[in-house]
Amino acid sequence: MTDIRPRADSRAFATLTLLLATTASSAFGAGLELQTKIPLGDIHGRIDHLAVDLARQRLYVAELGNDSVGVVDIKEQKTIRTLKGLQEPQGIAYVPSTDMLYVANAKDGSVRLFKGADLTPVAELPLGEDADNVRVDDDSHRVFVGYGSGALAMIDTSTRAKVGDIALHGHPESFRLDASGKRIFVNVPDAHEIAVVDRATNKQVAAWKTGVHFSNYPLALDEQGRVLVVFRHPARLAVFQPQDGQLLSAVPTCGDSDDLFVDSKRHRVYVSCGEGFIDVFAAQGNNYTRVSHITTVSGARTSLFVPEIDRLFLAVRAADGKPASIWIFRPAD
Repeated sequence: MTDIRPRADSRAFATLTLLLATTASSAFGAGLELQTKIPLGDIHGRIDHLAVDLARQRLYVAELGNDSVGVVDIKEQKTIRTLKGLQEPQGIAYVPSTDMLYVANAKDGSVRLFKGADLTPVAELPLGEDADNVRVDDDSHRVFVGYGSGALAMIDTSTRAKVGDIALHGHPESFRLDASGKRIFVNVPDAHEIAVVDRATNKQVAAWKTGVHFSNYPLALDEQGRVLVVFRHPARLAVFQPQDGQLLSAVPTCGDSDDLFVDSKRHRVYVSCGEGFIDVFAAQGNNYTRVSHITTVSGARTSLFVPEIDRLFLAVRAADGKPASIWIFRPAD
């Protein structure tokens, strides 16, 4: 176990990108420009995570409070369908190789699978309780789902069957698979730690204790492989050395964050916060400096950055007589 201590030191893509680039945009703060808002329809309650099917130019929206998944046509910039009858969908992911949408449900602990173009339901996998974040490793034919009081479920995408669990010390929030395919980094806020999992053994091999930082929810890996974590108490973006969990830096960010994404092209980081802001950070050595603090809407804390089309999608819940919607931002170079 390691304590954290500070130390000093295609064509479809092209078509979609062109369409979005020519959409009338308005400046909305340095770092990102708001291009458009797409209404989700009569959707109420909290919105959780997002996923994208680039080939079909679709965005999938986990509408947790509405027990539904919204299907947005990015090219046409409209909602084309709502999948109903879910049980508080939280995590969501699309697997290109099998043309399958995975939806993790908090209320009944299931993962539901929907097939391809018509989104026909094809399977339901019971995990136990509180199925949450979903991550895909298409090369190894695996989907990972965080759930329960401390586990990552492993699902074989070829057989659509659960093939094992990775035990953790508490309920997992955001987690990421490293580029080498050897490790998984997992936020475990109830245990006040960041877990490190060895994929060869499917076991946790280290726990980086978070010390004075609490409520670690979003997590990402930057292009140097460093582990980026946003804490809610206090609200900080922290940078950790991947080899041993040493804390390299920690800087203030917006409050109630639930998503964090790296823009490797620009060496930036985007943090979406329920406090009603998106923070943009620029990399400077082992540090990140906030370069923009963009006003959004209270409660809009989940987002998705899609580097293939260079867009950030922000989920905005219904409030004050305004419908739920997806806001699309373009990075400002």
